Amino acid sequence: MQIVLKNVLLINPAQNLNSKSSLLIEDGIIKKNGELDDSEIKNSEVIDCEGKIAAPGLFDMHVHLREPGREDEETVQTGSNAAAAGGFTGIACMPNTSPDIDSAETVRFIIEKAKNHMVDVYPVGAATLGRKGEALAPINELVEAGIVAVSDDGVAIKNASILRSVLEYCGMFDLPVIEHCEDPTLANGAMNEGLNSTLLGLNGIPTIAEDLIVMRDIMMSEFTGSRVHIAHISSAKSVEMVREAKKKGIKVTAEVAPHHFTFTDDQIKSYDTNYKMNPPLRTKNDLDEIIKGLKDGTIDCIASDHAPHSIEEKEMEFIYAPNGILGLETQLGIALSELVHKKVLSIEQLIEKLSINPRKILNLPIPKFEVGEAANLTIIDPDFVWTVDHSQFKSKSKNSPYDKRLLTGKSIAVINNKKMYINGKFSNI
Repeated sequence: MQIVLKNVLLINPAQNLNSKSSLLIEDGIIKKNGELDDSEIKNSEVIDCEGKIAAPGLFDMHVHLREPGREDEETVQTGSNAAAAGGFTGIACMPNTSPDIDSAETVRFIIEKAKNHMVDVYPVGAATLGRKGEALAPINELVEAGIVAVSDDGVAIKNASILRSVLEYCGMFDLPVIEHCEDPTLANGAMNEGLNSTLLGLNGIPTIAEDLIVMRDIMMSEFTGSRVHIAHISSAKSVEMVREAKKKGIKVTAEVAPHHFTFTDDQIKSYDTNYKMNPPLRTKNDLDEIIKGLKDGTIDCIASDHAPHSIEEKEMEFIYAPNGILGLETQLGIALSELVHKKVLSIEQLIEKLSINPRKILNLPIPKFEVGEAANLTIIDPDFVWTVDHSQFKSKSKNSPYDKRLLTGKSIAVINNKKMYINGKFSNI
């Protein structure tokens, strides 16, 4: 089957490419890039991409798929479907499943579940056995099985000694250590600690709970020479520390979730549990510093921290409800609405943070718009106005604070692995 993407704006910062063209894709391979003759168009399925952008397939490096263990909330299949609907051709799934991804067997199980899907799924292995922070996971075996990073996500690696061992071991493989930065002795709360937590009568989590672990991890990265990646950064002080560490040449990278540059802890006044997440929503000052960090490159990536939960769990009282929200199907629309259309980032910078940089951090190849290359791309309509409707999500769960929100910008199609997702349907190409 031949596909023609006609009059599409190709943007790939990794190629310094920003130009209008037409692509001919046959059997999943880019056969021609440029002017097409009538016969090539006549024998193809033509998609008119006037006003649309083709970017290297988007990649989300922080996703919770829940399988194995909580298939009632999400599975590898449904999470991958949600990723495709959101414009992503690749995702990295976190290890806090049941059992944890701390054995080669579990890594292979996930890879097998994702086999033949349009979306590439890359497991992140646990840094320690059971994510308990007591003994190293068999990292060499996990690497051979197919992991792209390690993390004890859900918690920080327990102590400095174990962290040093993990970093030194991972340094041999140039494997990033993804850290959920939070000191558990300071994190016994349901929201950000501050004026709002006092007014609402809820126990708070202070930003220093994050800052202390970010500081520890940066220093340990400098000491070991190994790579550390700060997940879902939320504190102004943490952003500042990452900025200074990068100036010193320390091997630290960082990501932010859309909710941390979209919402503040003012939202908690509604007691809506869809605003409960970890790290919690912070203050306007923290949000402003995150925006600054996105603009100056301190924050490398945008990642959803897609965290499905059942309706029953999220309908509990605020203090008992689990942390986390869905993100795969709204992330691109939020980023375009809040960052590109508000002129915080250019479209090229956004593509870097949603496609190029995550793959660089995880040592994965970056898709190219070149003849002979496999077609791995996302077609974006930056001006498409739409309303979020969680009842239409491909995810098994519905816990989104963005339901009924008006957004500008959306993925209209994705192509990868000789498959295409368009108009809510998958097809082979």
